[in-house]
Amino acid sequence: MSKLSEKTKLWIKAAGVRAVKTVAQSAIGVIGAAAAMGEVNWPMVASAAALAGIISLLTSVTGLPEVKAQTEQ
Repeated sequence: MSKLSEKTKLWIKAAGVRAVKTVAQSAIGVIGAAAAMGEVNWPMVASAAALAGIISLLTSVTGLPEVKAQTEQ
């Protein structure tokens, strides 16, 4: 089994951090909007947050500035 390169490890960490932040931000937004309408639909919150996390990871495939900056040092 081959080892992951340092750049790959940095990418996984940076993409994971971004995805977790995006999931939290999306959940907060959906909970706030749903609460304003009267009732929080938890499956909808989970679905929207998970989708946001997936989109974040897919967007990170195009590149992460923080990984590029760290590998250029």
